[in-house]
Amino acid sequence: MTFESEVLVWQVALTLLLTLVVAWSVGSIARLLVRSRAHLGAAPTVLVSIACWAIGLFIAGLISPATPLWSPLTILCGLGMTLAGMSIYGSVAAHVQRPQHAPLAELVQAGESARAEFKSTARVNLHTGQRDDRIELVAAKTICAFLNDEGGTLLIGVADDGTPLGLDSDMKTLKAPDADRYELWLRDLMSTTLGQNAAALVQVEFGTLPDADGADRLLCRVTVPPSPRPVFLRPAKSGAPELWVRQGNSSRRLAVDAASEYVMRHWPLGPWANMAAQIKAAARSSAGGAPPSLPR
Repeated sequence: MTFESEVLVWQVALTLLLTLVVAWSVGSIARLLVRSRAHLGAAPTVLVSIACWAIGLFIAGLISPATPLWSPLTILCGLGMTLAGMSIYGSVAAHVQRPQHAPLAELVQAGESARAEFKSTARVNLHTGQRDDRIELVAAKTICAFLNDEGGTLLIGVADDGTPLGLDSDMKTLKAPDADRYELWLRDLMSTTLGQNAAALVQVEFGTLPDADGADRLLCRVTVPPSPRPVFLRPAKSGAPELWVRQGNSSRRLAVDAASEYVMRHWPLGPWANMAAQIKAAARSSAGGAPPSLPR
């Protein structure tokens, strides 16, 4: 009885390490490629990659039972199945996480919820009839909250009770009262308060609904997907960033401690980044207690 064909322990260990490295690398690439269409967690992508790699090795064994563990056939089958599996997983996740695009009438009839909110205006204070920066900020906070949660839809030009009011009040404050100029203003607002990357995720559309008198009212529909990373709102150029999330059918600002916990829970660090952070923290801790004093 000979053991020449048996797999050595170090080969198994190296295979497991290679599998983990490939799984993490492919998962990271997949998350990067679909970041604007879906949110893929680090742990699920690694698990899917490992499962696909194992299936690839099994297929290589079926093709050539005597193939060595480190043969080109084995590596190609494992890598090919991993790439194919992650492509399918990313496509399915993007389809499942795609915001529901229900007709305007259905959205209004369903009313406000954790995934839908109505705003009478986004520029004008209806009590004063004048443009109000605070009203604009309310719209930005709602979009920020949707981005930091599971996405949602903001309808502008609809009262809280679902009555279509239209965009006439907001349009009067624009130099050119049309939908194109309104979208341009809205995107500038999002870029200024939320950042250009976050603003690029949002879809802006316009549609009409009849009011009680049968007159068509122009509405603005803002479709917001979940963001692949936390989005912070800056109420002013010199203001501190704020994290807004959805709680029920309203948007809430989280305090610093709650915001940190929320970010860690919804966008966890990958294993390598987490390990590096732990090593850095340990190094700082062992470097010697008190921080160096300031020069006199």
